[in-house]
Amino acid sequence: MQKAFTFLFLAFTLYACSPNKPMQGKGEDYLQGMWKQDSVPGQKQLLTYSLYEFKFSCDSVYATIQTVSKVNTGYDTCMNAGNWTEYVRGTYEQKNDTLRIKGNFCNADFSLKSAGGCFRSGVYQDVFKVDRSNDSLIQFSSIANVIPIKLHLINKVSCNPKSL
Repeated sequence: MQKAFTFLFLAFTLYACSPNKPMQGKGEDYLQGMWKQDSVPGQKQLLTYSLYEFKFSCDSVYATIQTVSKVNTGYDTCMNAGNWTEYVRGTYEQKNDTLRIKGNFCNADFSLKSAGGCFRSGVYQDVFKVDRSNDSLIQFSSIANVIPIKLHLINKVSCNPKSL
């Protein structure tokens, strides 16, 4: 009885545990590259809006979020007269038309940002519905925002997975 229990315990443990992936994932072929949003529909009428740039490299994503605000909601040294930029580094996965991004707010060089200071820090997560117009135009519709993010391809890149 003891041997059977030990065998079952070891078998379950080996089945339940698996080592981390040794290589970066490939990600989605059509997303590989740099994508930019040039404008927001009705941006002249909006009090605050953000413009996005994404770089997809294999299963990694780097985002630059440039925000423009006509309303002063914080410290002038942080808000820079209503224009500021935030950075995100993370990973993504897509299932059907849903793109999930999980990452962290970063410094301008995409190094991990410490807590405090200006703007958001810590975890960044968003879920987008993806609409592809063609190979160089896509639209992300966030579940957290009603303004669509219309992006055009700036530069196509190839995925060369790196070891982790």
